[in-house]
This record gives sequence, C-alpha cells and structure tokens, in this order.
Amino acid sequence: MALKVVLLRLMFTHRMMSVCASSRRHSRHRDLLVKLNERVRDSRTFSAASVKCNEDKEGTSDYSRLSTKLTSRRRRPLSPLERISRLLPEDTLSPEVMQLREQEPDKGADIQGSVTNDTQVEGVDEEIEKKAELPAETPSPLVGAEEPDTLSAHHREEQLWPTLPGERLLTCGELLVAEYRKKRWSEFRKMFQLQTGARLPSNWGVILHNDIAGQPAGQFLKTNRGVPIFIRRASLEDYVLFMKRGPAIAYPKDAASMLMMMDVTEGDCVLESGSGSGAMSLFLSRAVGSKGSVLSVEVREDHYRRAKLNYKHWRTAWSLRRGEEWPDNVQFHNADLCTASSLLAGRGFHAVALDLINPHLVLPTVIPHLHPGAVCTIYLANITQVTDLLEGIRCSALPLLCERIIELPLREWVVAPALQKNGQYCNRKAQMLDENPSQEAEASDESDKDELTTEESANPAFGSIPYIARPHPEQMSHTAFLVKLRKCVQ
Repeated sequence: MALKVVLLRLMFTHRMMSVCASSRRHSRHRDLLVKLNERVRDSRTFSAASVKCNEDKEGTSDYSRLSTKLTSRRRRPLSPLERISRLLPEDTLSPEVMQLREQEPDKGADIQGSVTNDTQVEGVDEEIEKKAELPAETPSPLVGAEEPDTLSAHHREEQLWPTLPGERLLTCGELLVAEYRKKRWSEFRKMFQLQTGARLPSNWGVILHNDIAGQPAGQFLKTNRGVPIFIRRASLEDYVLFMKRGPAIAYPKDAASMLMMMDVTEGDCVLESGSGSGAMSLFLSRAVGSKGSVLSVEVREDHYRRAKLNYKHWRTAWSLRRGEEWPDNVQFHNADLCTASSLLAGRGFHAVALDLINPHLVLPTVIPHLHPGAVCTIYLANITQVTDLLEGIRCSALPLLCERIIELPLREWVVAPALQKNGQYCNRKAQMLDENPSQEAEASDESDKDELTTEESANPAFGSIPYIARPHPEQMSHTAFLVKLRKCVQ
C-alpha cells in the first residue's frame, strides 16, 4: 500500500508540473500575439490618413473591425514624394506643393480623427460606402462610357449656344484638330473626323465624340482625367500636313510662294504635273475658284489614287463645314506628260506648276501650251536638280527666262511674358544711371515694393511686365528650291 501511495503522489506531481508548463507556454504565446498586434497597429498608422485607437480592449476590438473593413477597399498607394511631403510640416513646404495638395482631389477613404467606440467605426464605414457608391466625375475610358454619353446628350439638348451670323456648330463628318499645349509647347496635336460613338484617345485621357458634336469650334473640352484639350476646325494647311501621304508634299509655305510667283487668280486654267499626295492640287483648286480649272497629271498610279482620295475627302468635309460644295475643278489623269501630247492638244494654260525629278524632260511638251509672258514654277528638292534644269533649258533652247531661284527658310519664335519660379510675373525695373550707393539702395527698396504690389495685383498694368523672345528650339529644315521661269517671245 505504501508503494502505491508513493506512485500516486509521483504521478500527481508530474501531472501538476506538465499543467504548469503548458500554462506557461500559453501565456508566453499570448504575450507574443499581443506584441504582434501592437506592432501591426503601429505600422498601419503610417499613412496619409492615420487611424488612432485606444489602448484598452474595446479599442483593440474596434480597430480590428475597422481595419478589416478598410482593407476591403484598398487606397491608391502613395508615391515616395507624397510620403515625404506628408511627413514634413506644412511650414517647410513650398507654395507649389501646397497648391498641388489643395488641387488634388480626395481619392479613397481618408479618415482623420480617433475611433473610440463601435458607433464611430460604423459611422465611418457608412461614409466610406457612400463615397464609393457615388458616380465618379471623370470615368475611365473602359468603364462607364455609355452613361456619360447619354448624360452629355441630354445636357446638349438643354443648352443652347449663342451663334453669330454665319456660324455653324460642329457636326459629325467634319475634320477637327485637337491640341494640348503645356508651357508654350505643343504636347499633343491630332486631326480626326468627328463620328458618332467614336472616341478621341490621348495620353492625357479620352474625349467622346458625342461630347464634341453640337459644340462651337475653338473650345476647350476636358478629358476623363480633367486635362483641357483645345478643339477647332481643321484648315487647309492642317489638312495638307496631317492627311495620308504617298510621296512628300509641297509644304504650305512653298505652295503659297509658288501661287504668288504664278499670280494665279480666279478663273485661270493651270497645269500641274506631279500630283503626289494632292497638296498642291488643293491649293490650286482654291486659287482658281469655281470659274477656273486645274489639270493634274501623275505618272504613278498609286500616287494618282492617293491624290484623288485626299481631294475627295476634303471636299466632303468642306460641304459639311460650310453647307456648300467645294468646287469640283480638278481633273486628275494618270499619264506621262512627256508622251501625253494628245492630253494637252487644243488647250492653253495661264500657269504651270511642276514637281518632278527631271522637269527639263517635260518642258519641250509643256511650254508650247503656256501663254506668252506666263510663269512656270518648278519645285526641286536639291541644288543638283536646279543645275540640271538650267543645263536642260540651255541645250533645248527653250524661250524661257530664269527670273528667280529661292529657298524659303521658316523660323519660328517663342515670345512670352517672363515668369518667376513661383509662377508669378516678373517686374520691369528701370535702369539707374547714377551710381550713388544710397540712391541704389533706395531704388532697390522701391523696386521691392513695386514687386509686392505687382504680385498682389491680379492684373498688372500695361508695360510693367518684361517679355522673353528667342527662336523656337525646333525649327523646320530645308524643304525645296523654287525656280521661276517666264515664257518670252523670241
């Protein structure tokens, strides 16, 4: 019996020791869990909208419920610059950063203050859910594209734009140009045709064509990202520069000089050889008007088709823009002018425009049909072609006088008011001829006062702001040489 009692005591002490060890392990694990929760709580407070919790048990439970609800709607991650600017005090931030912070819209659920009980947590969650359910002002280009379309249509029906005599609102089928400028530089420029249900994509967002239709031209429209894009009608110069091309075009600056050399007026009959993409044909068509005519000859079939398509496209867009037909006064022919004497038989021309690689080969066929004293202008790419042309005229003994050989450089300039680093206008300072230090100090004090008054005034006086003027860093390179030949009677 004594042995059994001893064994029972040993078993009881062993059981008690194991129970104590397990309780110690549980308490140790519990302490680790508590420390882990505190670290997670401290790490989550590092954000743009920190959530402070109480140290008691109720605060811990409230925080856990709030964190589980907030993590279901994850906010946009902050950039490194935003994180640093949030940590710095507002007194040390520059005015530009403060202005950007004020303009930045509130995205996500930014919660400020402390959460102390369950009722406050539920109120914050309800406010976040209401914000999430509200429709966004600028929807993404892939989601919600049909709803803004219908809303804008109702908005356009209710809004009536005041129109001047002869003014027309934008309609589908017109050719428009969209442009975005930033700091006097053109970042985006595109020509497009206004179509129902189409979109205008860009790196700065999307604009629906239905939002453009019915608006007046020359207006800024915002994309779904809030970036203003300038919308206007495409001019003939824009169309020539942005249209689909086969070969190189005659640039507008060169085409204008050729028209001045030939002295083309309404009612003239003009011959063009080398239709190309149809640029010069369009300029000649507008110059001769509905009473004149243009005969355009192109040896290559693909260039001939491209020129006809571009001409037809422009005429269609013009009729929608003005409500009247563009004159159909250009006749395109796919032929070689050297062997197309039958095409020119019985016809006389007031002017001739040639855009060929070897124009001296067609001059013997063309010059007999040119009126005496009229001008033939030739568009040549390099100076070697000019020397070959003059040598061909000398050898052929043609009745032509070479009056001018010119190259037209085009130099763009940047002229804008001078701005300070903070975006405000600079102040024009008068030069002091006297070198007295006391007077210079007084003048500097007066200039500082003037600067303050100028900065405070929203509309500075005329002549008080200096301007900068310098050539544009991006200039157009060489385009062509223009040769003016006049027919003389021997």
